[in-house]
Amino acid sequence: MSFLSKMLGRGKMAGEDLSQKAQDAKERAGEAMQGREDDIHSAVDKVRDLADQATGGKFTGKIDEAADRLKQAADDMATDDGGENDPKDGSGS
Repeated sequence: MSFLSKMLGRGKMAGEDLSQKAQDAKERAGEAMQGREDDIHSAVDKVRDLADQATGGKFTGKIDEAADRLKQAADDMATDDGGENDPKDGSGS
C-alpha cells in the first residue's frame, strides 16, 4: 500500500470517527435539553425581542421566523425525533 493510500484510508477512518463524535455530542445535547423546553423557549423569546429592538422593528418577520425555527430545532433535539414529524417536509403528521 502506498503512502497516499494509507493517508487516504486514515482520513476516511478519522472522518467516520469525527462523524460519530458529532452524533454523540448531538445526543448528549438533546438529553441535556429534555425537560427544559420552557426555559429554552423563554431564552429564545428574550433574544428575539432584543434583536427586534436592536433593528428598530425593520426585520420583525425574519426575526420571528428564525426564532420559530430555533424553537422547533430545540424541540426536535429534546424529543430526539430528528424532525421526523415536521409538517414542512411532508412526511409528518
